[in-house]
Amino acid sequence: MTETDPQNLGESDAEVSFVGRSNAGKSTLINMLCEKTKMAYVSQVPGKTRTINVYEVRPYRWMVDLPGYGYAVGSKSEKAQLGPIIEGYLTSRENLRIVFIVLDVVAGPTKLDVFMINWLIHYEYPFRIIVNKIDKVGPTKLDVRKREIAGQLVIGVSDIFWISSKNNIGVEALRKMIVGLLGV
Repeated sequence: MTETDPQNLGESDAEVSFVGRSNAGKSTLINMLCEKTKMAYVSQVPGKTRTINVYEVRPYRWMVDLPGYGYAVGSKSEKAQLGPIIEGYLTSRENLRIVFIVLDVVAGPTKLDVFMINWLIHYEYPFRIIVNKIDKVGPTKLDVRKREIAGQLVIGVSDIFWISSKNNIGVEALRKMIVGLLGV
């Protein structure tokens, strides 16, 4: 199901959502978590997800891919609509269990990611950080990069899911958490 107005989504029993900057790999991650290669559309062009994309993993149990923020193709008016779509979704979903903020390991947390984290903290939404694409950092530099990102976010390295959707690294622990949250 694809929608721009969260009021038109209908009801779920439980849902988890994924938000992050354009090109952080949210759609690829959802495909990996669901063990399906083409469930969520993966574009080569950042910012193609401009709608709320709902993936029903079991009846009334949803994984939700929200539009990417930051760099995106399109007009200024199209880009300006993304923030209200994300906020409208987050503020209207009764059965939202958690928001996963997906970061790119190379880019690290951007100003918009920090804004999103602070917004979620302010409104007391449960969230977890996922750092994706860890395969793009060499093994000898990965521990340093983990400490840098955790330090920027002022949280522990172990409080972050370190994932490679491409190579299926770190996905199982995240999958188990989602299964528990959705009750599937």
